[in-house]
Amino acid sequence: MQPTISAMEAEIPQPSSRLTGRVLSSALVAALGALLFGFDTAVINGAIVFIKQQFGLSDSQTEIAASSLLLGCVVGASVAAFTSDRFGRKKVLLGAALLFTISSLGAALPRDLTEFVIARVLGGVAIGIASTLSPLYIAEIAPARSRGLLVSLNQLAIVSGILLSYSVNYFLTGAGPSNWRWMFASAAVPSLAFLITLLFIPESPRWLMQKGRETEAEGFLAQIMGSQTAAEEVKTIRAAIAEESGNLFDPAFRKALMVAVVIALFSQFTGINTIIYYGSLVFLEHVPHQTASSALWANVIIGAINFVATIVGMLLIDRSGRKPLLMSAFSGMALSLLAVSAAIHYQWAGTIVLVFVLLYVACFAVGVGTGGIAPKLAGERHWAYVSVGIGFAALGVVLLAYGCAANSRWTGR
Repeated sequence: MQPTISAMEAEIPQPSSRLTGRVLSSALVAALGALLFGFDTAVINGAIVFIKQQFGLSDSQTEIAASSLLLGCVVGASVAAFTSDRFGRKKVLLGAALLFTISSLGAALPRDLTEFVIARVLGGVAIGIASTLSPLYIAEIAPARSRGLLVSLNQLAIVSGILLSYSVNYFLTGAGPSNWRWMFASAAVPSLAFLITLLFIPESPRWLMQKGRETEAEGFLAQIMGSQTAAEEVKTIRAAIAEESGNLFDPAFRKALMVAVVIALFSQFTGINTIIYYGSLVFLEHVPHQTASSALWANVIIGAINFVATIVGMLLIDRSGRKPLLMSAFSGMALSLLAVSAAIHYQWAGTIVLVFVLLYVACFAVGVGTGGIAPKLAGERHWAYVSVGIGFAALGVVLLAYGCAANSRWTGR
C-alpha cells in the first residue's frame, strides 16, 4: 500500500511559532513508524524468493504469503481513528510499535506458511495504524512555519524504509538457507527503537484538548511558543474542535471525497504494488539471465530512484501544482508500463527492463507518491475511511498481479 504524502495536515490548527528541539525529536520518533511502514512493506520483495523455495510454495500460496500483510493493513487503518480518539495518539502508536516487534520476530521464526501469515497480518495491522497516526501526530504538534517540513518527514521515512529493506535483503542474500529469516528479524531493531522512544514523547495537544485536559495541552504548547501565545492557541484549538461536525456523505464533502477516493484507488490500480511486492520475482522468473542476487540488486536501484524521485516531487509540488504533476505522472507511468510489458514479452535484456521500471517508479514517486491531493480533498475527518478502501484495492491488485504473472498471460510464454 503506497501512500500519498501528508494524510492529515490540511485541517489541523497549528502552533505558529518556531521549531523546538522537543518538537523535532517527537516528530522524528513518530516518523519511525513510517520508516517501519516502508521496511515491512518492502522486505517481502526479496524474502519471497527464498520463502517460496524453502517452503515449496505454489503460486496461490506465494500470493497469500505476499499479500497477507495488506489484510492486516485494512484492519489497522479501520481501527486507528476511533482507537486514537479514545486512548490517544501516543498509546495507540505504542501498540503499533509492539505489533511491529512481534511481527518481525514472528515472521523470522515460522515453521510453516500459516505461522508466517499470522505474523505478517499482525505487521499489517501495525502498518495500518502507523500510516494513519504518524502523519496525524506530526501535524498536530508541528508549528505552522515548520509543519510542511515535518510532515514531509513521514513520506521520506517511508521511502527510506523501502530502500533500507531492499539494501538489507541484498546484503543478506548470501547468508545461507535462513537468509530470509534474518531479513525479517532485522526489522526488530527499528521496531524496538520505535517502542522505546515513544515512551518519551508528549501526547498530542489537540487530543488532550478533545479530552478536556487543557492544562496539559497548554503546558506543552507553552514549551513551543511561550505562555501568552499558548493561551491563544488553546482558544483556537478549542474553537476548531467545537466546529468539527459533518456526516461522511454530507453534500458539502461528497464531491471532494469521491474525487479523493478515485485518485487514491487509481494510485493502487496503476501497479506500484506489483513492483513493491513482486519485483524480485518478476526479474528472476520473467527476465532472462537473472540470479537471486541480481534481482535483489535491481530492487536496491529501484529503492534509490524511489527515494531521490520523492525528494524531487516534494520540491516540485508547490511550484508546479498538484494537478499538473499528477497528470504528468500518470501519463509517464502508462507509457513506462507499456514499455516494461513489451520488454518482458520480447525478452529484452534485463538492463532495458530495469530502465523502464525505473522510469515508472520515478513517475509514481514524483507525482503520485508525493502528490498529497487525495488526503487534502478527503480531509482529516474522512481520510481513515479512504485508507480502508485503498487497502482493499491494494490487496486485490497484488493478488491479481501475481496471478497474471504466475500464469504468464502477459508475458507470452
